[in-house]
Amino acid sequence: MSSDQLRFAVFGNEHQAEKSASVQRTLAHLATHGAEVYIERTFYDFLMKDRRLSVDVAGVFDDYNFDVDFVISMGGDGTFLKAASRVGVKGTPVIGINMGRLGFLADIPSVEIEDALDDVLNGKFTIENHAVIQIETDAETISGSPYALNDIAILKRDNASMISVRACINGEYLVTYQADGLVVSTPTGSTAYSLSNGGPIIVPKAGILCLTPVAPHSLTIRPIVIPDDSEITLTVESRSHNYLVAVDGRSERLREGTKVTIRKAPHSIRMIKRDSRRYFSTLREKLMWGADNRG
Repeated sequence: MSSDQLRFAVFGNEHQAEKSASVQRTLAHLATHGAEVYIERTFYDFLMKDRRLSVDVAGVFDDYNFDVDFVISMGGDGTFLKAASRVGVKGTPVIGINMGRLGFLADIPSVEIEDALDDVLNGKFTIENHAVIQIETDAETISGSPYALNDIAILKRDNASMISVRACINGEYLVTYQADGLVVSTPTGSTAYSLSNGGPIIVPKAGILCLTPVAPHSLTIRPIVIPDDSEITLTVESRSHNYLVAVDGRSERLREGTKVTIRKAPHSIRMIKRDSRRYFSTLREKLMWGADNRG
């Protein structure tokens, strides 16, 4: 595929003003190779109005209204999750360029922008398929996207008392969690909220999901790993009579008694990986394994 046929949609972080030079480098490099570039509207407005940059692109789009060959996420893992939620079922491969510290999702450092884009333009990359999970309810409607690349969490509200989460796997009763919440994570999300609550690190493409309690009342309640073709049903009781559900960090309030069903989505997110970048090297670098911090 020649580069002049390629179209790119760019998502960015409008809270990283100091990184705007990297955006200009990206746009200029793609323009040099004859690629068509489209920018998500809020990011475009940030660059044009807040940063007063001259941004010459083929077009601007809103929400899910783009049809391109590749998506570029410029920010951190949060920006990548936003881009992935917009891609949804489209199947468009996503390139994660990190504008700060190395991320698990956005794992291409900004200093390697040109080299990474050259690899994409020349077809020198691999695509990893990352599982997505989805949420359904029996009553209330989730207003945002029902899909999560990282995790879906059931959480107590603010200063409320802990909640009771009755969990069943494929219709079989598992346990009732007395906790501040419960995180259902994909392998991709295992290094995010789940990890901070004591969950295991799960390598991509492992074909499993993990249920990790948040501050459980009983120390014997531990994370559990299940096959990713399982159907998870959760029913919540709360003294405040409502609770939060967070889909990749986007939280909404649900009423007590609303049954939540979580299962693997029929689509996956396709991530662009450079041939020179490997998962375990990112893991070691991000978690600083082997670093001597004794001073």
